[in-house]
Amino acid sequence: MRDKAVIGAAGLPEARWGKETMVGRLVSVNVGMPTNVQWRDKTVYTGIWKTPVEGPVMVRRLNIDGDGQGDLGGHGGEQRAVMVYQTESYEFWKRYLNRNDLKPGHFGENFTITGLSDYDVCIGDRYRIGNAEFEVTQPRVTCFRVGLRLGEPEKPNLLVAQHRPGFYFRVITEGCIQAGDRIVRTRRGRHQLSVADVDALLYLPHKDTATLRKIVDVPALSPGWQQSFNDMLASGPDSAPAAAIEPGWSGFRPLRVIAIHAESSSVLSIRFEADDNAALPPPLPGQYLTVRIPGAGDPVPLRSYSLSGDPAAGDYRISVKREECGLVSRWLHAHIDPGSVIAAAAPRGDFYLTGRRPAGGLDVRRHRHHSGLGNAACARGRPQYP
Repeated sequence: MRDKAVIGAAGLPEARWGKETMVGRLVSVNVGMPTNVQWRDKTVYTGIWKTPVEGPVMVRRLNIDGDGQGDLGGHGGEQRAVMVYQTESYEFWKRYLNRNDLKPGHFGENFTITGLSDYDVCIGDRYRIGNAEFEVTQPRVTCFRVGLRLGEPEKPNLLVAQHRPGFYFRVITEGCIQAGDRIVRTRRGRHQLSVADVDALLYLPHKDTATLRKIVDVPALSPGWQQSFNDMLASGPDSAPAAAIEPGWSGFRPLRVIAIHAESSSVLSIRFEADDNAALPPPLPGQYLTVRIPGAGDPVPLRSYSLSGDPAAGDYRISVKREECGLVSRWLHAHIDPGSVIAAAAPRGDFYLTGRRPAGGLDVRRHRHHSGLGNAACARGRPQYP
């Protein structure tokens, strides 16, 4: 017998049949194949341009028919077969960014839906749409390509800060779907940890150990995120030292690479300035810079490097030694170029030197901030740190 309908978080009636609950509708199905796009004097191969399609569409284990990804290291695959974003978030960004041109597919999502808030959807939840079934595996990985698509360079950081990342589906049962289909929740995930909370657990400060222990116990969570949270538990959820002084800005902001220099065959110096050309607050000698590197892994890894430049120079410099098993250090040596944009937290650290003498050294202090794939074993059995 049909249960009594209740009103869900998005104002939609939740029609319940036993353990199954209708929680929303599929508004649009969006696909697109990767192409080369010019951005900041570079060519980026990306599939983030998605457009709506009409009629039934087949969803398969690794993809939707007609869809593709340019960076398979950070997008696509079994764990991220379908990207999902909500019409409610579209309405929020229209107001927040003062834009009225945002339409389904602009955030690179495959499914534009209504009724499934990031606060209500949990890792491991299962949903039936059409005759296909899906499982939530992880929040969206915040990637610079979102900023590229929308012409908003700070957009990836805003998705985290405003707790509106969206999420990925794994395909449990292949099948046909189309715009207008009901979305029926068939099962709740273990521990019922929401997409917004799990995203904040990785990217925002003040980790809760009890929540970390719960999330690694959720079998539906994708392996990359599992590894990151296990690394946090192994090293302590707040292993990076707290700042002794007020940081120059809160959260992360985009920094643009203005120069790189090979100090030796294994050490690369990288200089940054603010992407918006604003003045950077001078660091104290001996402080470190925590950077987030889109493209280096999934989830986007964070690393902390000592600042090795003159604090009075007006820009920031780090020096990165390439390590054989270093996920991020190898990526930086191979891919970073002038014009590249990364996200960085303000310089931090209470181990700093008095006076104006630059720190000048390589890795004066090593911060194992495992918010990425930092401790996954490499082929020779050694951990990946830098």
